[in-house]
Amino acid sequence: RFHLPSVTGQILIGILLGPYVLSVVSLESLEGLQPITHFALGLIAVTVGSHLNLPRLRNAVKRLSLLILFEATITPVLVFLTVIWITGGSYTLGALLAAMAVSTAPATVVAIVSETRSKGVFVKTLMAGVALNNIVCIGLFEIAHTASTAALLPLRDPSLLDLILPPIQELVASALLGVLAGIALIAATRRVLRSDRLATASMIAILLTAGVADLFEVSPLLACLFLGVTLANLTPNKEEVGHHVFSDFESAIFAVFFTLAGMELNFRYLLPAGLLSAAVFFARSGGKLMSARIAMGFAGAPDRVRRYLGFGLIPQAGVAVGLMILVQEDPALLPIRDLFLAVGITTVTLNEIVGPILLRFALGRAGEIGKDRARLIDFLHEENIITDLRAGTKEEAIGKLTDLLISSHHLKLDRQKFLDSILEKERAEPTEVGDGLAIPHGELPDGGSLVGVMGISREGLGYLTPDGTPIHCMVLLATPVTERDRHLEVLAALARAVSSDRNIQRQLFHAKSPAHAYEILHAEEFEDFNYFLESED
Repeated sequence: RFHLPSVTGQILIGILLGPYVLSVVSLESLEGLQPITHFALGLIAVTVGSHLNLPRLRNAVKRLSLLILFEATITPVLVFLTVIWITGGSYTLGALLAAMAVSTAPATVVAIVSETRSKGVFVKTLMAGVALNNIVCIGLFEIAHTASTAALLPLRDPSLLDLILPPIQELVASALLGVLAGIALIAATRRVLRSDRLATASMIAILLTAGVADLFEVSPLLACLFLGVTLANLTPNKEEVGHHVFSDFESAIFAVFFTLAGMELNFRYLLPAGLLSAAVFFARSGGKLMSARIAMGFAGAPDRVRRYLGFGLIPQAGVAVGLMILVQEDPALLPIRDLFLAVGITTVTLNEIVGPILLRFALGRAGEIGKDRARLIDFLHEENIITDLRAGTKEEAIGKLTDLLISSHHLKLDRQKFLDSILEKERAEPTEVGDGLAIPHGELPDGGSLVGVMGISREGLGYLTPDGTPIHCMVLLATPVTERDRHLEVLAALARAVSSDRNIQRQLFHAKSPAHAYEILHAEEFEDFNYFLESED
């Protein structure tokens, strides 16, 4: 009715039904539902980790590195200085709140991206950024925790090693546990075909990973995140295990999780922490917006990503709540515990109510809502595009694109045999279609689906075409016998797009990066050519 994200409604309903407002659900009942929350959080962490597919992120390394660098500096520094200014010098409180401010709620981001069916460079950068900033947040918080404990109990001054070693140990232990669980799940399901058994195995893997992490006092969220990373990189095309098997009732899991999360928000802290919480909220939001804007500017990211990514990083829960529990259970932090919890819980509440609205706004402004549907040229992602293709001959250009095709699509085929078959077709019938576009193609011997890569050269490749036009864009297609009709559709669509619209041609031939080229191919102006293969619900 109000066109707000369903997550916001679920949290608000949870607040009303919870033990701190209407008490429809008691505190004891809420504690009994914790296993559901733990499983949902583990599943969400696996989903976020699955977006750290290293080959897919090859083109995004600069964006993500700069984003994490500025998020780990600008945001915590702003929060720290704000707390120091308002409290008059509470350095321990400032350090803990500053470290916690780095995290973004993976659950909220996953739920809203799924709900809005969003897809594109913005979502790719956001999801990978959320996974990385939670890893960094836990590391920074461990350092702040150790330093704060030493400051409040000055029995000895901690060395640099004492500060750095705990977060490194936790990261390594969590990564090792997640990787081992992922390998075990892959091995256990190698010959399993029944969907119910695959779902059971996936559920066991998530619960076991979270449980063992709890047992050894490392982060369950990080362990499950690395489980997702392992599945994404060792079996990138297998969607029968991991979080994929829960996709049919994913929305129900999210609804339960966020309603329970709302029930846990305690408003008795709201008044005593009001001013400081509001200041921390605005300092954190400003830090997120500033760090994303600066990072994406230096990285040369597309304009929409640069403008709106910061809004997508505002939601905060999951990791932050887990870190607050750590402080609550540490007797050494008793002098600042009540104020820390008051500010922390109030800030999380604000971020979880306002954050989803800002995230949906950002997805809409980025133009990626409703784009998670199959399109004609859906096989061309950012990692399948290069914008600095250089070659002196046609053979050299096709050879470079063949290497990209095999590596980016994880194809298992004889590279030389495949390349020879393409060049043989080129000699018989050149595939330059005019207007600076060439579309060489080969046949996939073992079936599968149509795949391709794109190489763009601003100056033009160093060989002459029959009509004397330099080639600025070469698309290499690999087509199975069963998809010849779609192959012809793709050829026709690419040829029409480049020849009939000079604006699209100019933008594509001068794309600054693979991300810019991907945006052009999936922009609204390109929908007449790269049309959706299914209609929206």
